[in-house]
Amino acid sequence: MPKLREYLVEQPALTWLLGFPLKAASDYSWGFDVDAGLPTHRHMSRILREMPRSQVEFLLRSSVHLLKSELPAELGFGNEISLDTKHIIAWVKENNPKAHVRGGRFHKEKQPKGDNDCKVGFKANDNQSKKAASTDSSAAAAPATPNSEGTPASQLPIDSARHAEGNYYWGYASGVVANKIADWGEFVLAEATQTFDKSEQSYFLPLMAQTEVNLGRKPKRGALDAAFDAFYVHEYFAPTPEEPDRFAAVPWADRADHRKTFDANGLPHCAAGFAMPRKSKVQVKSGCLVAHEVGRYVCPLLFPEISGESCPIHHPNWQRSGKDKGCITTLPTSIGNRMRHELDRSSDAYKQLYQQRTATERINSQALDLGIERPKLRNQRSIANQNTLLYVLINLRALQRVKERKVALAPLKV
Repeated sequence: MPKLREYLVEQPALTWLLGFPLKAASDYSWGFDVDAGLPTHRHMSRILREMPRSQVEFLLRSSVHLLKSELPAELGFGNEISLDTKHIIAWVKENNPKAHVRGGRFHKEKQPKGDNDCKVGFKANDNQSKKAASTDSSAAAAPATPNSEGTPASQLPIDSARHAEGNYYWGYASGVVANKIADWGEFVLAEATQTFDKSEQSYFLPLMAQTEVNLGRKPKRGALDAAFDAFYVHEYFAPTPEEPDRFAAVPWADRADHRKTFDANGLPHCAAGFAMPRKSKVQVKSGCLVAHEVGRYVCPLLFPEISGESCPIHHPNWQRSGKDKGCITTLPTSIGNRMRHELDRSSDAYKQLYQQRTATERINSQALDLGIERPKLRNQRSIANQNTLLYVLINLRALQRVKERKVALAPLKV
């Protein structure tokens, strides 16, 4: 804010254009004293801290509407989206490797005095890494600037003998939904800022809801990283009679031997190729982000009636005795789960859509240049509002480039 105020003092015409009150002064050729008419930087910081979220969300939504009206309709603005998160390092001494912190830096019970809102989390260098991380703060390495998506510290196993490739830090993360249109640019459709103890998956549904409001409809296709390989993500992009080409390009995040095939009725096949009937179902409401129904599927040779036949491939599960005999699998009954298993990740359509992910990378790069990674702010509301305003600025810059391109492509008038 001090830098912003200094910039406004140096730009009298801009200060007038923005509507700040003018203090008449004969000492200046433009007739007013800019410094006297501007509020203090502390007042501007207070505005950022107290500004309702609805106001900055309105600005972002308006920028999306402007882009939608300016871009040619045939380009399909908003049809394909990508979603990713950007780490934000809190302005606290616990994140400074040169500062002495008694008793350890990254105990979630020891909230930093410099920021009462930030939370501690772990950022792995590899988003698909299966390694564990140590939660022993005395053994934690000095935090470097993270370069990949975060994992909440509460989800990491306690094992001081192993260390993941990554770092702990106190902070936040900003999730962004972007749309890329070749030769025209990348555009922000929605954004959300949360503390760093929230999982990546927790961004998906709120961001999609905001995207629908800003865009006026659902996007058709989405490109996301392996952290979002969940049934509800694929279900969101499930095909409809009106839009049969809907799907999500998400890398497979589970073990290869966990992938299933299904029959025409949606029943999973066992290793021998038989459709496994559903024996029971249950509603899962706790320990998950999205409440859903789960089905328990069992060996068709044993349910609903014992056929008397033996497993043709002599599966090890067939050798068990009692009620556990035969193969048993538990899967969500959602159509999104079937889509997740059957998605052809080697197809040209998948590869082409997955390239959409570069949109979020370029948006994040622009946001980094604007200072999103290390804000000099000490509360979540200010950081969230500033992030939204940064994305508004990115959209307005993109809008200017769109207008310039339209002028360049317009036929010359004789």
